[in-house]
Order: sequence, then C-alpha cells, then structure tokens
Amino acid sequence: MAEKKGLSLSAYGGVNGDDYIPYIPANEAMPEANIISILIGCILAIVFAAANTYLGLKVGMTIAAGIPAAILGTGILKGIFRRNNILEANMIQSIAAMGESLAGGIIFTLPAIIIWGMELKLSTIVICTLLGGLVGILFVVPLRRYLIVEEHGTLIFPEGMAASEVLVNASEGGTGFQTVLTGLGIGGAFKLLSGGFKFWLEEPEWTIKPMQGTIFGMDTLASLLGVGYIVGLQISLYMFAGALVAWLGLIPLIKYVGAGLAAPLFPSAVLIKDMDAWSIWSKYIRYVGAGAVAAGGFISLAKSLPTIIRSFKAAMGGIGGGKGGAIKRTDLDAPITWVIAAAILVFLLAWLLPMINVGPIGALLVIVFSFFFAVVSARLTGIIGVSNNPVSGMTIATLLFVTSILKITGFTGTRGMMAAILSGAIVCIAVAVAGGASQSLKTTYIVGGTPKRVEIGMYIGVVASSVVAGLVLLMLHNTYGIGSKAIAAPQATLMSMVVKGVMDAQLPWALVSIGAVLGVMCELMGLPILPFALGLYLPIHLSAGILVGGIIRNLVEKKFSKNEEALKEQNEKGILLASGLVAGDALMGIIVAVFAAIKMDIGFGAKIFPNIANSPWTAAVVFLLLAIWMYNATIKRDRKA
Repeated sequence: MAEKKGLSLSAYGGVNGDDYIPYIPANEAMPEANIISILIGCILAIVFAAANTYLGLKVGMTIAAGIPAAILGTGILKGIFRRNNILEANMIQSIAAMGESLAGGIIFTLPAIIIWGMELKLSTIVICTLLGGLVGILFVVPLRRYLIVEEHGTLIFPEGMAASEVLVNASEGGTGFQTVLTGLGIGGAFKLLSGGFKFWLEEPEWTIKPMQGTIFGMDTLASLLGVGYIVGLQISLYMFAGALVAWLGLIPLIKYVGAGLAAPLFPSAVLIKDMDAWSIWSKYIRYVGAGAVAAGGFISLAKSLPTIIRSFKAAMGGIGGGKGGAIKRTDLDAPITWVIAAAILVFLLAWLLPMINVGPIGALLVIVFSFFFAVVSARLTGIIGVSNNPVSGMTIATLLFVTSILKITGFTGTRGMMAAILSGAIVCIAVAVAGGASQSLKTTYIVGGTPKRVEIGMYIGVVASSVVAGLVLLMLHNTYGIGSKAIAAPQATLMSMVVKGVMDAQLPWALVSIGAVLGVMCELMGLPILPFALGLYLPIHLSAGILVGGIIRNLVEKKFSKNEEALKEQNEKGILLASGLVAGDALMGIIVAVFAAIKMDIGFGAKIFPNIANSPWTAAVVFLLLAIWMYNATIKRDRKA
C-alpha cells in the first residue's frame, strides 16, 4: 500500500525514527505551502471551526478535523485543480485541523463569562485565540524531534497515522483509497440514520438498579469504532478500566453512603438520595477525574524532564547554525528564537492589553501552564489521539492553581474571576492547539513534509478561523442563550463553577485529591495514568464505544497471528477502514449540525417508530451489526492483480 517509498505505514514499530524514510524523501522538492494549499486549508479551517463551535456548545464534544480534511483536501486538489501533490494535501489538512482545535479551546472556557452574567466581546475571543494558538504551536517545536522521531513506534499518534494513510492512499489511488471511501460512506450513512434521522439512539444506556441505580452506556458512533481500532485493545482497556471505577465503583459507593444523609453534600445542593448517576458524575466524579488528569500531567512532565532538556539543548544548538552542515528539509523547524519571542510576546500582551489584562502574575502563569500542558497534550495525543484528549481536565487543573494564586495575590471578586478565566482560556486554547499540531506534525513526518512550513501554515489557520469561531459563539448566545437547554455549554459551566468555587473558598479539594491519589496508584502499579484518568473523567459511554473497536482489532490480529505478511496487510486495511469511518462520521456530523443550526428537524425516525428508535437495545444491535461488518470487511483478503 504505502511501500512505494519508505516503509509501510502500518509497520509502525520495529524501526528507529532516524532510519525511517518518509513517503516523499528529504532530497525531493515539491510544492507545499502556496496560495492554493493555504487558501483551501483556511476555508476548511473556518468550516470546521464553525461546526465544532456549535457542536461543542450543544453537546460538549468536537469532531476531529484532520482525517476528513485530508480526504477533502486531496479530493479538491485532484477534482478542481488537477493536482496530485501529497505535500499540498498535508498542508491543507494541517491548517484545517486548527479550526477544530481552537474551537474546543474557546468553548470550554470563555462562555463562563456569559454564564456569570458578564459581557464577552469578540475582540476578547480573538485575542485569546491568537495568543493561545501561537504558544500552542511553537511550544511543541522544541519537543517535535523527541515526540515525533525518537518516540516513533512508541507513541501511536492514531489520527496522525490515519491521516497519513489517507493521504498516501489518496495520492496513489487504487484499492487502499477505495477502502477509505468505503469506510467514509458507511460512517456517513450510519451518522445520518442515527444522529440525523434518529432511527436509533446515539447514547443508549441502561440503569443498573441493584448497583444503586448507576448507569452503563455506550456511544454508538462509527467514529468511536474507528478510533478504538486505531488505538488498539490495550489503550482501550485502560480507558474502560477508569470508566468502570467511576461508574460501577465510585458512583454506587457515593449513592450508597450518601443515601441516608439529611442534608446535601458539598458541592451538590441536592440530597444524594435524590440524585441520579449523571448528577453524581457531574457534581462529584468529574472533580475526581480532574485530579487524576492533573496527577498524570505532573508525573508525565517529571518523567519527561531529561528528554525535554535534551530536546531544548538540541534546539538551542541550532541557533545560528547552517554553516557546519545542511539541515534536511524534513528536519527543518521554526527556530528556537521564535519560541522564545512568542513566549515573551504573549506574556506582555496578556499583561498589557486592556481586553485581557490578567496582570503580570497572571501573564506569567499563562506561559508556565501553557508550556507544561502543551507538552502533556502533545504526548497524550500520541497515545490516545486528539478526539480523546482531555483538554477540559487539564484546563480544570490549570484553573485550580491559577485562580488560587491570583486570589492570594489580590485578584479577588469579579476582577479575579475574569482574570482567572481569561488566563485559563489562553492555556486551554494552547493545550488544544498543541494536541492538534502534534498530530499534524506526525503526519508531516510520515509523508515527508517540511515541519517549519506546516508550523507556519497552522498558525495561519488559527488566524483565519478565530474570528468565525467567535462570531458563531456570540450568534448562538444571542439566539439561544449560553447555558440554556439548547446550548448547555457543559464544560464552560464546569469551568465557571471551578473558578467561582476557588474565589468563594467552595471547591471540593478532597475529591480532587482522591483523583490525584488514584493517578499515583496507577504510576506505582506501572500502569499508564492518562488513559486511565481519561476514562475516569469522561462518561463510560465513550470508553465503551472505543473498546468495541479495540476488540475488533484484537480479533483481526488473532486471526492472522500465524501469518505475519497477512497480518500486516489486513491491519493496514483495518486502519484505512477505521479512518474512513471516523471521517464519514465527522463529515456527516457537520451536515447534521447545519440542519440543527437552521432549525430544520430531520429526525423523523423517532416520530415514525418511537418505541423502536428510542429503545437502547435497537442502538446496541445496530452498533453490533456495524462492528461485525467492520470485522468481516477487514479480514476479507483483497485479490491481487
């Protein structure tokens, strides 16, 4: 498939990163950053930013844009411009992916200002986005070689690898691209029938009455099936383990112990006996999950310090270089002076600009936490991908520290809350953008692009889509009202509670500490903390859906375990199929969001067959059929010419 130049993309392990030969070798020069690729990339970035701003505010999740953008970019280049250039297509998908990343950063934090009853201006949204996006991209630069090259074969970067599969097969044509298109069609149709026409539920769940009425559920999304196949069974199981601890352990325990309480238990204002599983998760478990994510972040940073220092030394050694030997095109990064200058610039602007004005201490905290969690985010997306990157969890950890420090230094009341959330917003955007940038840089490494050009292109995408994302947010508030049933903004609501809780000394530190202890427990047992913490923090529905995809991959690997060549071929086919499912689900999700935005109800399935469509068992059966189809399609051997 991708063996025309360099290694097969599925032969991910077993080769040193320095020895990997990209699809387009470093000694080949091809057009990459030009008017066509940048313009198409910016247009797609704007589209994905608008769609994900809406979806994120409504349901609390965004759609990863890298893979669908790779397919769209290649199709536009071939169909309209008659160009078959994989490096231009990679530039397009890298720029477009920034639209989704910055949308996630914006919607998780800035709507908190509206929820408090204050005014949120477009200029504030744009400036926060530009500052966070700048450091989010450039703080990954000194670590790119370590994360992308040295850890090649160790860090999976699922969506980055999947996007490279899409780009290579789209460039070559043939059966590989047809496999992607098949997954694209099935994923899109599945999304249309479920999320659009409402023939079955997308979040079926079952109440387990013997266990204090807790819930087991599953997000029956084609994209989760694909992500699960890409990340594999082991990571899926770690995530599911965290979800089991939360939903079948902590929630029943809280309900059992608190059922006899005569007064509400902080931070809830409702009696525990009157709370359902979702309420307990929202009021208690998310704080535990945030503590685990924070512990995982700090431990990950501590363990990575030697490699971080080594990466910085290597980057510093490149200052003023170029005379002692030519740098390969595929090793060319933005210079370290840009990184330092960006940090200084963001510090000064966050301190001095009137629409931000978080003070010198707040500005310094922005730089410190942006760097810290940008590193964590870049590494975490290498494990579980952008779609499952717990950006909101890292933002909660940031807000806990930033708000506390600001309060100690005299930033209190409304002024302190505003400074804290704006600081957190810049960090959140930086974290989200860093995760997306690292995935795109992995794709760039695989296909043979030039990192520096892609890094510049990604920031152009941030600039192009920042205004649109802000306008969509304000439009939705003026139409529906942020915090209403139509636009619930769940993450921003939680962030507003965290900041207000610290300022009012009303934060459940005990719950956060319990999560941190669970994270340390994982470290002592030799288990990956962040996948477990992610499962603990998110609804079990997400982890369960991903687990099904991981099981399918495990079954495929067992079937072909005695035939190494066949295993490699079928696993590569499975990754392509999974990539198509993710892309199809994402693209159709955007179309469904457009219908919702124009207030056109297309969910006629639930009206025609209400009993069948609203039954969780219908969704379970249909999702099982999709899983069986994916397994059979993956193990089917293609005829060779």
